[in-house]
Amino acid sequence: MTDRVDCVVIGAGVVGLAVARACARRGWETIVLEAADAIGTQTSSRNSEVIHAGIYYPQGSLKAHLCVQGRLALYAYCKQHGVAHKNCGKLIVATQPSQLDALRHLKASAEGNGVTNLQWLDAGAARAREPDLHCTAALWSPSTGIVDSHGYMLALQGDLEAAGGVVALRSPVDAAVITTDGVRLQVGGDEPMELLARRVVNAAGLQAIPLAHRIHGLDVATIPEGRYAKGNYYALATRAPFSHLIYPIPEPGGLGVHLTLDLAGRARFGPDVEWMDAPGDYSVDPRRSEHFYASIRRYWPELPDNSLHPDYCGIRPKLVSTTGKEADFVLQDARVHGITGLVNLYGIESPGLTASLAIAEDVCGKLERPARR
Repeated sequence: MTDRVDCVVIGAGVVGLAVARACARRGWETIVLEAADAIGTQTSSRNSEVIHAGIYYPQGSLKAHLCVQGRLALYAYCKQHGVAHKNCGKLIVATQPSQLDALRHLKASAEGNGVTNLQWLDAGAARAREPDLHCTAALWSPSTGIVDSHGYMLALQGDLEAAGGVVALRSPVDAAVITTDGVRLQVGGDEPMELLARRVVNAAGLQAIPLAHRIHGLDVATIPEGRYAKGNYYALATRAPFSHLIYPIPEPGGLGVHLTLDLAGRARFGPDVEWMDAPGDYSVDPRRSEHFYASIRRYWPELPDNSLHPDYCGIRPKLVSTTGKEADFVLQDARVHGITGLVNLYGIESPGLTASLAIAEDVCGKLERPARR
């Protein structure tokens, strides 16, 4: 027997939960299918938990637009729902004169994205905020913060369920077929079932591209090529002498080895970039810390020897760019693949957590739009 449902969201990470909440609040009967035995077990719980301002992303990109919108929405949501967070701010530092042009470019790009409150600090002004910091100049971002990502996901799940939605754990989607009545989903796990959904959102994160290849009737030419970037984090054995986040100039594939603080004030450093053929290995190699010491000491020369120890890692779903530029978020709907009611989310990495509420509203708009081919 096939059960019919208005909307299925595949993946109970932070973006999937935000999308499902928005769908359920529109009055659509909504089910979230999650392969794991808990919500947010992959990318959503293995990141820096930073609320990004919207600084780094190319002007006109979805990352830039949705990050700025999502950041405003996320701060408001956390206040309304009692989700632990802190608007601590961050410093982006140039540690040598040759990096000053890159810092100026970053400020100009951020202003083009609508982030108009960045402040240029000379070395003395930066040290006035953080006396142990070494830099030539810095940008002060007062809009950056940190959030309890698990608390946020629990709040989204609570909203979803209050609106009549359901999260089904241990419910992997084995295959799907496009039909004239909707998307027919074959769901495995403890209680296999078949669902016919009018609307389907592929928010499977690291598994979004493999899942798309299991949707029969979806043109494979519309599915992008993906890569996986593992990011390792190391914790500091002692308390760091910093009260703000500290970021270096960005590097290819990531934002550089930066210092973030959790809500208890504990410091961790990361992530680095370690390219992988496939996700799955979440071990942290202690030997990689050698590179961390050198990177961190560019802005914190007094980092003690033997003070870093492996903490955790995350894996980012990257897209292979066909233009030579940084790949953007892809929120792919019927205008691309021709299938009404299907939205595939590809390459949702940082700033996905920050942008999640804005992504959810964008996706719902796409689900309400008919195909045009």
